Amino acid sequence: MKKWEIILGPVLTEKSNDLIENHNQYVFKVAKQANKVEIKNAVEEIFNVKVLDVKTIQVLPKYRKVGRYEGYRPAYKKAICRLEAGQKIDAFNV
Repeated sequence: MKKWEIILGPVLTEKSNDLIENHNQYVFKVAKQANKVEIKNAVEEIFNVKVLDVKTIQVLPKYRKVGRYEGYRPAYKKAICRLEAGQKIDAFNV
């Protein structure tokens, strides 16, 4: 897998912003088949930072109804990457 196929995008929520500000951890949506080593290498190459550890979570599909339509939101995998002290990713500061 190529590094751009592994990292699908950032996850920007209140909790992820708290992780960035207080714990120097960044949250990404990643490919389902990617493992922790591939995620770590991709983040280090794309953003030029040193990743200390990676935690991954499988987000399950959620049932939703909108009017008369019902179905499931898709499942995805997300990764929480902890960076070395003093380093940051500028792409999150929008």
